[in-house]
Amino acid sequence: MNILRGHCSLLVVSLALSLGCLLSSVHAGVLPEDRADLMYHSYDGGNVKVDGPSLLVRKKIGEKVSIAGNYYVDMVTSASIDVQVSGASEYKEKRTQGSLSADYLRGKTTYNLSYINSKEGDYLARTATVGISEDMFGDLTTVSLGYTRAKDKVGKNVKTDGVLGPDPNFVKKDADHRSYRVGVSQILTKHLIMGLNYESQTNEGFLRNPYRSIRYLSLTGLEQSAEEIYPSTRTTNAIAIDGRYYLPYRAAINGSYRYFTDTWGIAAHTAELGYIHPWRDWTFEGSYRYHRQRHADFYGDLFPQPNYQNFMARDRNLSTMSDQTAHVGVSYDLTHIEQWTRSWLNKGSLNLYFDRIAFKYEDFRDARLSKLQFTSDPTAVGAEPMYHENANVIRFFISAWF
Repeated sequence: MNILRGHCSLLVVSLALSLGCLLSSVHAGVLPEDRADLMYHSYDGGNVKVDGPSLLVRKKIGEKVSIAGNYYVDMVTSASIDVQVSGASEYKEKRTQGSLSADYLRGKTTYNLSYINSKEGDYLARTATVGISEDMFGDLTTVSLGYTRAKDKVGKNVKTDGVLGPDPNFVKKDADHRSYRVGVSQILTKHLIMGLNYESQTNEGFLRNPYRSIRYLSLTGLEQSAEEIYPSTRTTNAIAIDGRYYLPYRAAINGSYRYFTDTWGIAAHTAELGYIHPWRDWTFEGSYRYHRQRHADFYGDLFPQPNYQNFMARDRNLSTMSDQTAHVGVSYDLTHIEQWTRSWLNKGSLNLYFDRIAFKYEDFRDARLSKLQFTSDPTAVGAEPMYHENANVIRFFISAWF
């Protein structure tokens, strides 16, 4: 049930980055090493639980080609605020995702192709990406270009006699997404690396969530609901700068800043600062991330009437909000794995990461608190306190190089 799609789904996707980012080359001129990663991920927050396994395997073919495959599963249990306010009961569903990627190295240029197929009960997404990166100026500069095309098929499920299935009154909708990327990475000194990246996306088709609704006041002062109305197009632009400074004692400091804007009126700022410290066979890391955004032009928590304006939304991911993430992680290198496996594996590592995320909404109210089924002392509609939630994200994975 894609009512989760929004900040939660983005976070779920971010869990896969620990493995999924390995599907494409980061540096030109060098193919990724042969390796396998097995991960368990978990997201728990806002009465939403998402967890499951992921497996990635990468292998070179000769000296010029590297291929990778990834299989990723989400098991979702949700009773989020959107589910509760809509009057629906808790539900469970499963999302599976398969990925294939290939890198081709020619001189100092790396070409990349990848394809991702993601499927859940009411949503099918197919994504293809092509990229190229090249080292130049004595391998001090890396320039990369990328293009992504995604086609989604959006459906809607309903429960009939306790069984979840396709809504016979909802015709599946199409959504088309295109993304263009350019980036430059520069080694400035023997201790400092900087990067600058720009991405533009265009989106067309059915861009809203079929489960979400707006709320408005009737002539009698009672709260009513109606379907959201979204534009059929959206263009986003984002520019980011990041850097990493290596300290004399093998540790490193990293930081980044990203500015995002779109044609819906959203403007967002994201900043992150982190520290990595190796010690013997251990590597410890920590970071802090802050994100803040302005609401979309057509967002509203409570509208005065239906059809109040051309476009109307009450998706909290389009509201004025901020979130803060504290991240800690530890990795342990299995230095003797070659002896244990009789040289079948070259090296290995155990990795555990934990994120604590706090979401704060400035114009999205907790609509449950004006309803008798959630509280014995309901407040007036439109006077509820602002909603906030916390989430815990866990990633544990084993890596093996062969």
